[in-house]
Amino acid sequence: MSEHLRVTTPGRVCLFGEHQDYLSLPVVPCAISLRIGFEGSRRRDSIVQINLPDVGSRESFSLKGRLPYTRERDYFRSCVNVLRRRGFSFSTGFDCEVRSAIPINAGTSSSSALTVTWVNFLARMSDQSRELSGEEVARLAHEAEVLEFGEPGGMMDHYSTACGGIIAIDFQPTIRVTPLKAGLKTFVLGDSGEPKDTKFILARVKDRVLEIQELLAASHPGFSLLRETVQGLDRFSVELDRQRMALLKGTVRNHEITKQARTLLDEEPLDHRRIGSLLNEHQAVLRDVLGISTPKIDRMIEEALGSGAYGAKINGSGGGGCMFAYAPENPETVMGAIERAGGKAYVVSPDEGTRTEPVRGGE
Repeated sequence: MSEHLRVTTPGRVCLFGEHQDYLSLPVVPCAISLRIGFEGSRRRDSIVQINLPDVGSRESFSLKGRLPYTRERDYFRSCVNVLRRRGFSFSTGFDCEVRSAIPINAGTSSSSALTVTWVNFLARMSDQSRELSGEEVARLAHEAEVLEFGEPGGMMDHYSTACGGIIAIDFQPTIRVTPLKAGLKTFVLGDSGEPKDTKFILARVKDRVLEIQELLAASHPGFSLLRETVQGLDRFSVELDRQRMALLKGTVRNHEITKQARTLLDEEPLDHRRIGSLLNEHQAVLRDVLGISTPKIDRMIEEALGSGAYGAKINGSGGGGCMFAYAPENPETVMGAIERAGGKAYVVSPDEGTRTEPVRGGE
C-alpha cells in the first residue's frame, strides 16, 4: 500500500461537438499539456488536509462517520462519498497539496480535472488500493461532480481528462470511447480573463434545445437529433418559430461538422488545413446561433487567424473563458497576436490522461 503518491491530470479543449454531449450527440475532445497535480501522503489519523496554494485556501475534514456537504460543489467530499458507495474504504486520512497550470473557470475543465485527479488518488490510496482504468475514473468523477449535485453538465470533460489524447465519444446506444489517430500538432490556448457562468450557460442552451427535441418527438415518433440533417429540417418550419428553427439547425449543423471532423482526424496523412476550416465553421455556429461567444473572444480569434492560425473557436460552455487556435506552423506568432488582443496565451499540445508520476525528491 502506497504511503506517498502524486497524480496529475490534463485540461482539455473540445475540438468538435461543443454543447452536444448533454444531448447524447458525439464529441471530439483533446487533452492538453496543461495539468493539475495532486500530491499526498498517508496520515496516522482519519483527517484529510488539502492545501490549495493556487487559490490561497485549505480544506480539512474527517473520514470518520458520515461526510455531509458544507458548500455548493463540495467535490473533495463528494468524491469520497461516491467511492464509498462503490465499496472503497479509507482507514487513514491524507496530507495533500494541489497545484494546477489549468486556467480556472475558463472552459478548460479545471474542475473536472480536479475531480478526476482526486478520484484516481483516492482509489489508489484506499484500503483496496485499486488502479482504475481511465473510463472507470471518468464515470466516478462524473457522478461526484455532476450527478451528486444535480448539475447540468455532460460527461465529455471527465472522459477526456481521464483517458487523454484525442478521442471520439459516442453516447448512444451506450458510451463508447474511441482513440483517434489524429496527428495534430500545436495549439494556442487563449484565456480571455472574462469570468463565465458555466451553470447558467449550460442550462440556458440545454433547456432550449431539449424543449425543441421534446416538442418534435411528441408529434414525430422516432425523431432523433442523431439522425437529422440540416437539409431535412425544413419539414418542421410550421411547428417551430424562427428562433427555435435556427437553434435546431445550429445544433444539427454542429453534429454534421463533428462527424466530418471525426472522419478526417482518423485519416493519414491528416489534412491540417481542413481541420482548421471545420473549427472556423463550428465557431460560426457557436457565435451566431448559440450565442455563446463574446466580443473579446471574437477579437482574439480574429487576431489568431490573421497571424496564421489554421482555425480557431471558443472553448467550453462559453460566455467568457478561453478560445483556442490550431497553429501547427507558427504558434509563437499566434500567441503574440492573442496577447495583443488582451488574452493570456499558452502554447499547448495533445497530452495523455490522468497518471501517477514520480514524487518530488524521488521518494
